[in-house]
Parts: sequence; C-alpha cells; structure tokens
Amino acid sequence: MRFDRALVAGFALAFTPGFNVANVGAVADTASRQYGVGLGIIGLFTTALFLSHAAMQVPMGRMCDRLGARAVGAAGLAVVAVASAAALGWREAWFAIAMRFVAGFGTAASFVGGSDYVRSTIGSPVAQGMYGAVSMAGGGLAVGLLPLWASWRTPFVSAAVVAAVGAIVVLVSPRDGVRSPRPAERVTVRDRRLLPLGAWHAASFGLSVVLGNWTVTLLHRAGGVSEATAGIAGGLILFLGVISRPAGGRLVDRPAVVRASFVVSAAGTIALLAATPFALAVAGAAVVGLAAGIPFAPSFAGAARVRPDAPGAAVGFVNMIAAVTILVGTPLLGLTFSLPGGGRIGFAAVAALCLATVLVRPTPRAAA
Repeated sequence: MRFDRALVAGFALAFTPGFNVANVGAVADTASRQYGVGLGIIGLFTTALFLSHAAMQVPMGRMCDRLGARAVGAAGLAVVAVASAAALGWREAWFAIAMRFVAGFGTAASFVGGSDYVRSTIGSPVAQGMYGAVSMAGGGLAVGLLPLWASWRTPFVSAAVVAAVGAIVVLVSPRDGVRSPRPAERVTVRDRRLLPLGAWHAASFGLSVVLGNWTVTLLHRAGGVSEATAGIAGGLILFLGVISRPAGGRLVDRPAVVRASFVVSAAGTIALLAATPFALAVAGAAVVGLAAGIPFAPSFAGAARVRPDAPGAAVGFVNMIAAVTILVGTPLLGLTFSLPGGGRIGFAAVAALCLATVLVRPTPRAAA
C-alpha cells in the first residue's frame, strides 16, 4: 500500500511541471492573437517559467535534502495553483509572464521534490523512469488536448486545476524516507562528474520540450493543417516518453545504448521539419518522443550515484542544465519562424545538437 500511494504522489508531483512546460505553446497562435502580441512574446511565457525553474533547481534540491521531498513538492504545487489562477485576472501579456515566473518556483520545487520523493520511498531506476514518464505525459497531454479549447485562458485554468488536485494527492501520501546527511561539499558547476549527465538530459528532455512547444506552429503554418490536427504530432513528442522513460530505467548500466538514442532523435527531428506529408511529420514526432525518453532515468540515477551525499541537489543540477536549454532554446526557435524556411532552420539546429551529444560520455561511477 505504501508503494502504491508513494508512486501516485510521485506521479502527481511529476505531472504539473510537465504540463506547464507545454501548456502555452499548445495554443501559441491563438494566445498571440488574443493578447495582441507576436509569437516571440508568447515564447517568453515559457521563458519566464523556466527562468525561475532553472534558477531554483539546485536550491530546491538542497531543501529536499534538508527538509524532506514531500513537503517541498507539495508547497511547489500550491505555488503553481495560486500563480496560474492569478494570471486569469488580467489579460495582459506582461502580467501573465510575471505569473509564469512565479509559477516556475513551484514547478522547480515540484519536479525536484517529486524525483527525490520517488528515490527515497521506492528507490529503483525503473520507478525513476516511470516518474519521468508521467512528467512527459503531462506535456504531451497539454499539447494534444489544449488546442481543442484554444483561448488565452486555457493554459492557466488547466494548470491551476492540475496543480490543486496534485497538491491534495501529495498531502495524503506517505512521508518520505530518512533525509541525507549534510554534504561535505556543495553541488556546483565545478563538479564535472555531473556535466555529462546534464548534457544527456538537456539534449533529450530539454530539446524535446523546445520542439514540442513549436511543432504545432510549424505544422500549422508549413504543413497546412489545423492547430488541433498538428497537436497530434506535437503531443507525441512529449507523450511517448510514457513508454520509453521506464525502459530507460533498465539501461542505466548501458551508456552506449543511451548515446545511440540521440542519433535516433536527430533522425526523427529531420523527418519532422519536412512538415509534409503529415504522416511523415507524425512518424518523426513519434521517433523523437520515444528516443528522448531513454536518457531520463540514466541521467538522474547517475547523478544520485555520483553524489550520494546530496542526491536531491545533484538531480536539481542535472535538471537545471535542461531547464536552461529550454529557457534559451524556446524563444530562439520561435524567432526562426521569421527567417526563410518558417522555423525549419531551428529544427535543423536541434537535430545537429542531438547528434553532437553522441560524443558525450558519463564518468564510470555514474554508469557503474
């Protein structure tokens, strides 16, 4: 019973950050029209979220190591619910961006807290992969379903409801395990053992989120399909991690297979950027979604192995690198829609970065 309740609570903590990653991008064109701003400004909705989300990854990890993951995660969900509800009060882009910035503190606490909660209550790499799968599912469902009710209110109503329900689930969950002792050394960028794992996570989760935020726009404009139809392909990029992230939990000790997934992801991105025929774009999105899920559990489990004295902070550091990738990459890819090719240059750059990550190798201890 403890296992079941703990896993459900972990899922609740995972779903909200994943959902907020893509809920604005899912209705980007509609939001752009109704707010009266360009797509570059709409991209800042996600940038604002990830600015605070990225900055707070390591601090939230340290709080989990000291105060407990369950308490930190539940507080994070409450912050997301309040900030999202507040954004409904005024249809001004700058105010919505500010509320997304506040929500980023909550998603940071929820995601890092959830990962550490699953580690301390269940502990297996497969469970960590399942945690990551639910996070991907949150983003995939946002991209796939929210275009059916396209409005400037859509991202905020849905985010507030999801976070509020999640907070209730976490509050009735079991307490997490024994906290880690105070580490002798803080987790910082000088710990080069964590950098390869951060690169893996950035090239898989980070770049897949960047693609997921703009796939609907690419296929709508270049492929000539409706936003709702394009949402099918966009949702696959994030949603199919439900399948591959748990599988990645079984590949913690097989880094060569993890590196091969980046080649597959690059190939899928190239198929996606063609935009037509739509069936090819869907196939490319599916390939990207499946490949991007593989490195999640090896990256997080490897971080905990490298820093067993501060596992929460180590996971926060790895996720921070991916969050910075999303922070920078989302608006940059959006800006490429003003260049010849209508965004295809940005998708091609993502494919190149995936291929480059094949050369990244983790330290032996992370893969031991």
